[in-house]
Amino acid sequence: MSLDDQKKALRAEAKARRLAAFEKHGASAGAQIAAHGLDFCGARPPRIVSGFSAIGDEIDPAALMRRLDGEGFKLALPVIAGKAKPLLMRAWAPGEPLEDKTWGISEPLESAAEVHPDILLVPLLAFDPHGYRLGYGGGFYDRTLAKLRALKPVIAIGLAFDEQRLDAVPRDRYDLPCDWVLTPSGPIACS
Repeated sequence: MSLDDQKKALRAEAKARRLAAFEKHGASAGAQIAAHGLDFCGARPPRIVSGFSAIGDEIDPAALMRRLDGEGFKLALPVIAGKAKPLLMRAWAPGEPLEDKTWGISEPLESAAEVHPDILLVPLLAFDPHGYRLGYGGGFYDRTLAKLRALKPVIAIGLAFDEQRLDAVPRDRYDLPCDWVLTPSGPIACS
């Protein structure tokens, strides 16, 4: 079975696991993640943290982003620039307007400044102890991490339910690991 076929099969299983975790924990997971903050990775304001607009049964980072805003961090959200391209990160703060764009994802307005975050919060379907994540298959976050890490050190933090952890995620040379995964039960340092 090819690597692409392995990932495709695992995505179906991982989506079901995440949905079950979402149905079990619901909105409380986002609040639990927010309670941890980002002290565990040494982050201090005024660093720039890029979150994401949760879709479907993803853990919603909104409560964490509000906390970070209150602590003095600068925030950003991703913008889809096109197929097979890295995401752009635009400055954003809670309460500022968003537009529904590709796949119904809320993005900052085009007038918002492009920024290069120091910390990237990353959605995922599954993760392993080494920080490798299974995404949706578009490669957006891997390309984005490669682009940003070519400019400066960037900490990638996957946000996940504890139930999304696997022993291993199939990967190739383009897959870049997260440094941490933050779950409702706490942060996991990836090796």
